[in-house]
Parts: sequence; structure tokens; C-alpha cells
Amino acid sequence: MASPLTPPGGPGATGPGWRIGVLYSRSGVSGTTESQHFFGTVLAVEEINALGGVLGRPLEPVAYDPRSDCEEYRRLAARLLLDDEVNVIFGGCTSHCRKAMLPVVERSNSLLWYASVYEGFEYSPNVIYTGAAPNQGSMQLAAYLIQHCGSRIFLVGADYIYPRETNRIMRETVEEHGGEILDETYLPLDCDERDILEVVKDIARIRPDVVFSTLIGSDAQRFYQRYHEAGLAAASIPIASLTMTEAEVAEVGPALCAGHITAATYFNTVATPGNAHFLARWRERFGDRPANVYAETSYSQMHLFARALQRVGALDTRKLVQAVHKVEFDAPDGRLSILAENNHCVLTPRIGVCRPDGSFDIVWESGVPVKPDPYLTAFGLDEFWLK
Repeated sequence: MASPLTPPGGPGATGPGWRIGVLYSRSGVSGTTESQHFFGTVLAVEEINALGGVLGRPLEPVAYDPRSDCEEYRRLAARLLLDDEVNVIFGGCTSHCRKAMLPVVERSNSLLWYASVYEGFEYSPNVIYTGAAPNQGSMQLAAYLIQHCGSRIFLVGADYIYPRETNRIMRETVEEHGGEILDETYLPLDCDERDILEVVKDIARIRPDVVFSTLIGSDAQRFYQRYHEAGLAAASIPIASLTMTEAEVAEVGPALCAGHITAATYFNTVATPGNAHFLARWRERFGDRPANVYAETSYSQMHLFARALQRVGALDTRKLVQAVHKVEFDAPDGRLSILAENNHCVLTPRIGVCRPDGSFDIVWESGVPVKPDPYLTAFGLDEFWLK
């Protein structure tokens, strides 16, 4: 069923609301991750409406739970666009779900806001990509692993486009710098427990310097748990990831994740004024639940959308996209802006090591925000070698 995220407007909000669609899974294999998207969206919508909405009109979300199923994403996107008369959707986490929605969004000339790290090599005039492109995390992580962990790397991932393309980039980067990929294996989403145990046994037998995991959601959580139970430890063979964030760590158990590595554009230990405000509001609203990059990006993109809508005064796709290129937002992870040439976000890559309390020590971050290059055309691999 559709469900409102917040009461219709705060003080000063009058007139009909701005109807927007929200598609984030609260259940299924990626439920933990996508719930963070949902909560970040909730927080931003409530903030905007409490300030009077946009041009005195509240944001009125219509939200569905696609249950981590790409066919449900496609069906519910069509329902929002056709039945609910929505033409702006905030949603999607995994790439196969984004790609399931994309034809529906493009046919109706609507607008999708996508707030997840992804594999790159995509552009649509109907999508605003606020998550990290490969040159804003994957490349830097590969360089960090070779320099600090070793050059013998084991790849394990879920069997769909994001892990396969991300591992292709990892392999090319590692081999370009004299490293070696010892094995590359893929498991189906919501995989059998025996599959995870077999991978853990292989790692214990091969003894790589580091494991790079593109497993997601509950599969990744089970992998970290079985890894620990098998006696494998971060001190000898760390797991590196682009998706194991504070929220997933809380589900696994922080003690089991201590020492493992994540690359992301946001950790809740980032020291910025915007993050101090964000975390204060987050804790007031959600208590001890940890915020992560998915919550932060979803929160920030909603504020960016509100600024664009303020300029346009209408839910017109073409005008909104043009306006998005002209507005900025002081996000928790830094100043947020969208490049006109590819609709991707300028972001600051960071690498964190998990602490026993579930937070991350930021061990490296880019000295300047990095422009998105989703097709990896502007730089050679050496551009990403960490100094």
C-alpha cells in the first residue's frame, strides 16, 4: 500500500502539495540498506515541510515497498507514474532495480533520483545520479588495497551487473599496477547458506592478502558473520567493500566487522558543520539507529530537489533538470552539486576502517571533491594512485 512519509506540511505550507514518488524496499535482501534510503528521505521531507514546504506547498510523498524485487520496482514505478500521477521518483538501490525502472521513467519523460554507489557507464537525461561513480570510490579503494594490504586479491560478489562491472574495474586497476586477482566468484541474491560457507572455505584455503566483496544486504551480513566464525580476521585478511556501512555493521555486530575496510563518500564520523546538524536531527528522529551514506545521500538529494523546485515552481522534468545544475546544497559530506554534462554528483571519496563500536576511522580522503566520470574517460589509472 502507499503510505505518507510525513503529515502534509508544516507551518506556512498551504495549498495542494507537490506529489512525489518514493520507492525504497523495507524488506527483502536489500531491506536494511534501502531502509536507510527511506529514513534519509523521511528526514529531509519533514525538514522541508516544517519550514513551509516549497513555495508554501508541502512535499507529499507516495511510498511503496518493492521488497527488493526488480519486477516490483518496474511495476510500482509504472503505478506511480500512471495511476498516482507522479512524475518525480526517488528510489532504487541496486542497479538491476534501477535498470528495471529506467524504461518506464524514460517513456513517460519523468525524473528518477538515484542515490546509490553504482558501476557507472550509464547516462540518462531522466536520471539524477547522486551516488558515487567508479572514479569516486572504486578506483581509490583499489589503489589503497594494493598499497596498504597487498596485491593478491580475492573477489566475491552478487550475481548481477553492479558487482560484475565493479569487479571488472577492480581487476583492471589491480592488474595494471602489478597485482593479482586470485579468484572471482559470484553468488545469487538471497543465496543459500552453503554457498557462503564454500566461499569462506576457499578464502581460508587460498589465503589472499585481502578480499573485495560486492555482496549486498543480508547476503553480505551473513558473509561477514561466517567469515568471523571460520576464524578469518581483519588483522590478517581484511574484507574491503563499497557497501558495508554503519547500518549493515550494526546488523552484523560491530565486533565482527572491526578492522574491515569500506570506501564511501560519507561516514558518520565526517567532521563538517553540515554533518553535525544532520546527525543531531537524525538522532532526534531515529534514536540510536546509525546513519550511513545511503541515508545521507537520500537526505541531501531531497534538499537539492527542493532548491531546484523552488526555482522552477513546477514539476516539469526538463526545467527541473536544468535547475538542478544551477543549485547547490551544504550536505553532511560537503558541498553538493550536479554536473550538467552527465547528471552525476561532485563528491569527496573517503576510505574508512571499521572500529569496534561500529563507526569508521577515516584513514584517507580526497583533498578536493572529485568530478564524476562515469565512463572513466578523463583519467588514466595512475590518476587514482593515492599519495
